[in-house]
Amino acid sequence: MEKIPSSIGQLNALQELDLNGCSKLKELPSSIGQLNALQELDLNGCSKLKELPSSIGQLNALQELNLYGCSNLKELPSSIGQLNALQELDLSECSRCF
Repeated sequence: MEKIPSSIGQLNALQELDLNGCSKLKELPSSIGQLNALQELDLNGCSKLKELPSSIGQLNALQELNLYGCSNLKELPSSIGQLNALQELDLSECSRCF
């Protein structure tokens, strides 16, 4: 999967989004910030993902963000600091983020 449709933001009740192993995924749509109930976002192995949209900071229910193996991720958006419910953040193998 190279691209996620922007209509994903309409899935208001979605609690878990597992994109583990989507090695061709290059970007997330900004509409992902509309997933108000999302508690877990797994991007493990999304090695072509270069950035996260700033709208990710709107995921108020997000408790777990797995970015393991996102080796092309250059930086985290400053809005990530707004994730008050976040309990787990895995940045293993994301050496470009630092």
